[in-house]
Amino acid sequence: MGKMEEKKLKTTVTPSDSHMGNVKRNQVIWEITGQLQGARTLEEALRDSLTEVVRFLGSEAGTIWFYDRQGDQRLHPSFWFGGEDISGLSLAPGEGIAGTVVEMGVSVIVKDCQKDPRWAGRFDEKTGFVTRSMICVPLRNQYEVIGCIQIINKKDGSLYDGEDVSLCETLAELTAIAVESRGLDVDFSEKRPPILSLKQGNKVFGEGTAQIRALKEVNLDIREGELLVVLGKSGCGKSTLLNIIGGMDRLTSGMLSFEGADYSTVDERTLTEYRRASVGFVFQSYNLMPTLTAEENLEFVGGLSGDAIPAEEALKRVGMLPYKDQYPSQLSGGQQQRVSIACALAKRPKIILADEPTAALDFETSIQVLTALKEVVASGTTLVMVTHNEEIAKMADRVVRMQDGAIADIMINSHPAKPEELVW
Repeated sequence: MGKMEEKKLKTTVTPSDSHMGNVKRNQVIWEITGQLQGARTLEEALRDSLTEVVRFLGSEAGTIWFYDRQGDQRLHPSFWFGGEDISGLSLAPGEGIAGTVVEMGVSVIVKDCQKDPRWAGRFDEKTGFVTRSMICVPLRNQYEVIGCIQIINKKDGSLYDGEDVSLCETLAELTAIAVESRGLDVDFSEKRPPILSLKQGNKVFGEGTAQIRALKEVNLDIREGELLVVLGKSGCGKSTLLNIIGGMDRLTSGMLSFEGADYSTVDERTLTEYRRASVGFVFQSYNLMPTLTAEENLEFVGGLSGDAIPAEEALKRVGMLPYKDQYPSQLSGGQQQRVSIACALAKRPKIILADEPTAALDFETSIQVLTALKEVVASGTTLVMVTHNEEIAKMADRVVRMQDGAIADIMINSHPAKPEELVW
């Protein structure tokens, strides 16, 4: 066989780059279709589909926006992947690139957002993220545009092209079909003000080659009266985040504010008063004093606060009043944890932090503890819960997923599950 014939043979059996690209693209579309159709919640499906497209295109971030037509007539970020918390920010129709796309109903490629007159720069100012280029495509049902999808910054610095737009438009079409077929009344607007904020938060342990960056440029608003669940594998930074929020550790750099006051560089006495007056803690290990009864544990905690809830009332709120005279050793793990929750409640904190509160408990007992925590939130207290259990995240108002010390994505859950609906 001659060289020319050999070359022709290789050409006929080797798939072209274009063909392989189409195969991979079709695989992504198939994957998205399955996620949107098969997921137990639409919120989960939209998050996973957005993540799939962002990763396939080699992008840094992505956002799905919905238009709150029945509420404040603004565009709100509902799902985003890429690590920056933009909840609480919104756009008017026609404002910014996303607002323009929703108003005009036409897809756009923006090569340099910073120089584009439509760009709403306050988002980058808030988060510290630098938006360079993007695709933005309208999200429409059979009647009107209901939002848009943005895919932001290719990691290799290249620009988006028509093939990329086509894939995003397919995602938008499938998303709109899923929203409509499930009858979801989309209103993801966030009206609660933040009670605590982290800006550009970094935490470093050790020095030199032994240095570990436990938190990396974390931006997060925690809102009044919400249940926020932080997910992630061991070592991802979620417990470090909780320690910073609770004033048990300090940021290496960045800002921590609570009710508008900066606690980043306050002295130890002020930080202690913050922990004592404003924060309640629920730990995996219960942290009850073994020589005191349940009621006496509550009375001791109440003595540290100037305006404590009476011990019997706090125990009653978590279903433990009948056990008030029992010592921790006489209580089951779930009962001890509910007493621990009562202790956290006793000093009327503005925010309660729960670190793996069900990790040592069986399923039935876990549901009892989660029910008690859900009732705490219903009373108006903000709750931040760290867990590795994906199922528990379904009862949250928002879910923060951490990876390698950074926030990987944030999901708003418009229909939180009841604890008794969880299964694992």
